[in-house]
Amino acid sequence: MSIGKGRVHWGLAVPQAFTEGPVDMPLVRRCVVRAEELGYDSLWVTEPALGRAPSLEPITLLCYVAALTTRVRLGPAVLVPVFRNPTQLAKSLATLDVMSGGRLIVGVGLGGPPRNYQAFGVPPEGRVRRFEEGIRVMKALWTEPAASLQGEFWHLEGTRMEPKPMQKPHPPLWFGGHHPQALARAVRMGDGFMGAGSTSTGDFQKEVALLRSMLEQAGRDPATFPIGKRVYLAVDRDRARAERRLQQWFGHIYGNAATATKVSVFGSAEECIEGIGQVVAAGAQTVLLHPAFDLAEHIEVLAKDIVPRL
Repeated sequence: MSIGKGRVHWGLAVPQAFTEGPVDMPLVRRCVVRAEELGYDSLWVTEPALGRAPSLEPITLLCYVAALTTRVRLGPAVLVPVFRNPTQLAKSLATLDVMSGGRLIVGVGLGGPPRNYQAFGVPPEGRVRRFEEGIRVMKALWTEPAASLQGEFWHLEGTRMEPKPMQKPHPPLWFGGHHPQALARAVRMGDGFMGAGSTSTGDFQKEVALLRSMLEQAGRDPATFPIGKRVYLAVDRDRARAERRLQQWFGHIYGNAATATKVSVFGSAEECIEGIGQVVAAGAQTVLLHPAFDLAEHIEVLAKDIVPRL
């Protein structure tokens, strides 16, 4: 069962960062179970590694979500691989793919400001080279019986890792990013693209156009390269209240309240239908719906009043 019709896949953010109180695991469980019951296609987490809001580690959380579900696809949008050793990350993600029955999508990106790299003991210099080599390490471990790779940062010599991921040749890798070089990297190394929630619909449309052009130039069929977009939203007949609460959430999570108005979809059901419809028209084949608050209530409203009308 799916809540939508046609070619669009509907994803939902899992409760992960808690701005109004302590971590609420009963809420996480209720939302995850209900989302699968209602027919959402996928469930997603992000990489809130650092910050003042209590937040759950993404891979650990996805293991919990996998145990609660049987059908929905699962994914991080996006992990920052350079925060982790790629051999250990390859093992964790392969394990998750096996545990979930082959339902994993792996979103990856370069991450935020350089100070986050320093907190993990990773120098920001050379981060692109480190990122790309880490992806090659994971692919080698996932696909080769005995992986060998001589890189700048890591060396594999007949290294064996079992079990391999259930999906072959490996779980799909969806890349995030804004810069043209990031889009080119997605075309060269990835299996899909996930637009950031911090990107406006207009900027996302430009990214999609450039991405499709790059795919064609590389001889890749754009029809086989899925494109998604995270959409921060708030459904509320009181548009001013919705905007105010979004700004509070953005200020707490990102330290930039003004961004909320620029990138979010908010207001009445009709206004949200129009805003999400524009995201679909811009090229999103997977829409990752991310209510900033009242997630349990939004799950119901989106499934019953919003998505069926798109």
